[in-house]
Amino acid sequence: MDISFLFFVSSGLFLGWSLGANDAANIFGTAVGTRMIRFITAATICSVFVLLGAVISGGGTSETIASFGGVNRIAGSFIVALAAALAVFFALRSGVTASTSQAIIGSLIGWNLYSSSVMDTELLLRILSTWVLCPLLAGIVAVLLTLIAERFLLWRRPHLLTQDALTRIALILTGALGAYALGANNIGNVMGVFVEVSPFRDIESGQFSLSATQQLFMLGGLAIAMGVFTYSRRVMMTIGNGVMDISPIAAWIIVCAHSIVLLMFSSRSLEQLLSDMNLPTLPLVPVSSSQAVIGALVGLALLKGGKAINWHTLKKISLGWLVTPASAALLSLTGLFLMEHIGEQPVYASSRYVISETGFNKLEQEGIETWRYRHLAGVEFHSPKAFINKIESYQPLSAQQRKQLLDIAYLSRFELNHQLYRNSHNWLSTEQWQAVQSLKNQQFSYRWQLRDALAALSPQWRYKPDTPHNRSANRQLQQQLTKLERLLEINPPHQ
Repeated sequence: MDISFLFFVSSGLFLGWSLGANDAANIFGTAVGTRMIRFITAATICSVFVLLGAVISGGGTSETIASFGGVNRIAGSFIVALAAALAVFFALRSGVTASTSQAIIGSLIGWNLYSSSVMDTELLLRILSTWVLCPLLAGIVAVLLTLIAERFLLWRRPHLLTQDALTRIALILTGALGAYALGANNIGNVMGVFVEVSPFRDIESGQFSLSATQQLFMLGGLAIAMGVFTYSRRVMMTIGNGVMDISPIAAWIIVCAHSIVLLMFSSRSLEQLLSDMNLPTLPLVPVSSSQAVIGALVGLALLKGGKAINWHTLKKISLGWLVTPASAALLSLTGLFLMEHIGEQPVYASSRYVISETGFNKLEQEGIETWRYRHLAGVEFHSPKAFINKIESYQPLSAQQRKQLLDIAYLSRFELNHQLYRNSHNWLSTEQWQAVQSLKNQQFSYRWQLRDALAALSPQWRYKPDTPHNRSANRQLQQQLTKLERLLEINPPHQ
């Protein structure tokens, strides 16, 4: 591993530290603030389960991060993560909670603008919608849990000491679950921009295996744990006592609501169930645990008339939610400029986009009219934005059509190489791996050529009809293809 990678990844570790310092408060802030759990106990449980969630179930949000901003140079990854970390740290210094999800999205917006990349506005709108839906749903869930808890207490009427002991146990168990969910869902925010430029290789020994991404996420998880122990107490007290005075049972309800909402926005099973029932689905995007906790707090306060809310603190926190992504974007733009022009480090790699005649035929097969810009066959563009802007000067495009055009026109070189054999292939079925090996000594200039060749060799490399029942399988196939293409690409832009 190149030692320089440790320097560049340090900004991601700083962001992980900021996440631990900030978001541990969302899980145990109410419990520590009400003195139901000691800080050292909360910090230990949170650190252990965040690390487990990051390594075992991590990567849930890294796909979204990669889709929204595919940072393709290690120096660019360094600046993007650093800008997000600084934005969160400045919020922490002011004593209020901030959102790492909002910070990394703001930072990626800066990178997209600086690198002239095509912004996925459809995905951005889905992410922005969660900034409203997340606290709203958390407030609703908190109110429902409160009404259920009150009925249960009236029915059972437990002794005060028994109730106190049960509440402590519930806070610990729910906090552990919340910490696991935080690690699984937010480690992508911390290390997602480094996945494509990581030098780690998959490790296999007998039945034990640790992928390159898991190793990267383990490093980020340790940074989160350091943030929990070294700086989270202050923010815990803000969450625990700053917004409103809460009881121990209310503390448990808030953590429950927080964990439920995180799972709602990351559960593919729930998405599949809602889709099968022809109901609206929630976007599977990273959500802010800070917003979930504040939404639950406000929901409880409104249930009691709203008089207990410290509106000054709430206003300060809400202002932080607006300032964090804006400051992250500005820091990202400034940092990228300084790194490229003063540090003399390339922060993004230009890509080649050329539509061949067969590419035009492929677009026509997919239902996209091309006659207005068919004369651009063979013309080379060196940025996705320049390419899309030229096409749209002839014909307006939807977000989906932009994705299809970029995918069809991306020009590179794909072939079976040592990189593929240096990584484990247990993420492929036996039939899929055999199909890949059949491509030995073949070269492809476009992704779609590689995909068509694989589909011709095995039905397991073919997409199924786009129905609610098949969406999960098609999404998994898309992930496999993306990873395979990254391994087969010779001299990709990020190298």
